[in-house]
Amino acid sequence: MENLELLLDELKEQDFFKAGEICVIGCSTSEVIGERIGSVGSIDVAQQIFDALMKVSNETGVIFAFQGCEHINRAITIEREHFNPLTMEEVTVVPAVHAGGSMSTYAYRHMKNPMVVEEITAACGIDIGQTMIGMHIKHVAIPIRTSVKTVGDAIVTIASSRPKLIGGERAHYTL
Repeated sequence: MENLELLLDELKEQDFFKAGEICVIGCSTSEVIGERIGSVGSIDVAQQIFDALMKVSNETGVIFAFQGCEHINRAITIEREHFNPLTMEEVTVVPAVHAGGSMSTYAYRHMKNPMVVEEITAACGIDIGQTMIGMHIKHVAIPIRTSVKTVGDAIVTIASSRPKLIGGERAHYTL
């Protein structure tokens, strides 16, 4: 997959992936192959991306969650072992290529024990093809810059997060 390995290697060098943290993945496989988002989809492209991400997960301990498309309200496919009933609500849907997107469909079919939750609050995310993952990133989102700007033909946007700075003029943020 053009630029994907380079992107993931660069993010590993930046210590972007943290063991035990959830990283949300939004991906339009249509955009990756140069088509309009939501128009064609590709399970083959999804497989290549999923396999590369699972390799990163095995190397770093990061947990990947896969955002579906707007037709399932951008719901998130996760492994059931990462479900937290205090912060997540399970929904009843099985992602399909044209109602969920190829990436979440492939993930659902190849996870050990998948489930779908309505929303998630992830520490970071990778958006391949402008799928709008921002709704699933903790406040305050921080853009991450890499030399890689595209995967295939899809624009890539990467975000991390930091805790909110709260308080007024009397607040202190370091000791």
